[in-house]
Amino acid sequence: MRPPEGRAMKIGIIGAGNIGGNLTRRLTALGHEVSVANSRGPHTLTALAEETGATPVPVEEAARGAEVVVVTIPLKAVPDLPSGVLDGAAEGVAVIDTGNYYPQQRDGRIAAIEDEGLTESRWTAQQLGHTVVKAFNGTYAQDILDRGRPAGDPDRIALPVAGDDEAAKRVVRTLVDELGFDSVDAGGLDDSWRQQPGTPVYGLRAGVDEVTKALADAPAERPADHRG
Repeated sequence: MRPPEGRAMKIGIIGAGNIGGNLTRRLTALGHEVSVANSRGPHTLTALAEETGATPVPVEEAARGAEVVVVTIPLKAVPDLPSGVLDGAAEGVAVIDTGNYYPQQRDGRIAAIEDEGLTESRWTAQQLGHTVVKAFNGTYAQDILDRGRPAGDPDRIALPVAGDDEAAKRVVRTLVDELGFDSVDAGGLDDSWRQQPGTPVYGLRAGVDEVTKALADAPAERPADHRG
């Protein structure tokens, strides 16, 4: 069952870096029930919890009962997540992947991405054993706090959202709207390379039309500085 649009949801966030921390701030402010986890343990999240009202939990418990789970950790850390990390999530949980592949700067070479041509999010979905929705990966963390605008505002920026599960994608696009951004359907996970690092839409602060064009203009070949 999918939650009705606009109602408060139980959301688990795995990763409390810039994106995860700011999503925690905004989603709690919108009235959602947020549990947040990181690799260092709940005791390191006391300040964020006190600031936001979110509940710090171990990674193993982040998805418990959650209707939405956000995975926002370095790609190289995804295989190290606990086995069955999504067990206990609500039926039909929407899993958001904010991750990017930085082989030279951080993640090392991942053969399935480089040699088999898997998109970053398809690879992540395989590691998790659950399909994902790719969103927020090209968004500046500070924009999550500062750039949200009401629907119809001429300065409202749009974010690409890709995924195979149309129902999950609708949930994520509703959350994006609540956060103050338009969204553009960027296709399925096999199309999500169009929003990977080095593409025209990555980091683009623009409206729906420009984001749609940037997705269409993406070159099929991964730029050299984003290959292992």
